[in-house]
Amino acid sequence: MKSVIAACLTGSILIVAAGVLYSQNPALKKGVSVEMPVAAHAAEMRAADQPNATTVAMTADGRVFVGAQLTDLAALSRLSDTTVYLKADARVPYLNILAALDALRGKSVLLLSAPPQDTTRRGYVPPYATKLVVSQ
Repeated sequence: MKSVIAACLTGSILIVAAGVLYSQNPALKKGVSVEMPVAAHAAEMRAADQPNATTVAMTADGRVFVGAQLTDLAALSRLSDTTVYLKADARVPYLNILAALDALRGKSVLLLSAPPQDTTRRGYVPPYATKLVVSQ
């Protein structure tokens, strides 16, 4: 009887561990939540959810974050990554977004957006983006 209980306990631990290991949902990345606009022409961009991806967030009240760290626009020009994911709140004035793009000059910038409205939303929905290359 003890061996049956031990086998059941071991089996359930293995099942839970396998579920966590092979889950399709990526680990949540620390960052700032914004209300992103919907772009009908955006493409799926799973790379934005990678832990080493550089994400810049612009909130409706004008604050700028790199990951979860509060920063200013001038600091964006000192980012070392060549690819930057920019997510701006839908209420941010476009002039502020242009200032951020100016600070990110010379980098490949992907503007993150909400998924198109015709996207099937079951469980995890990857981020969507429109790619820009901000030339020097």
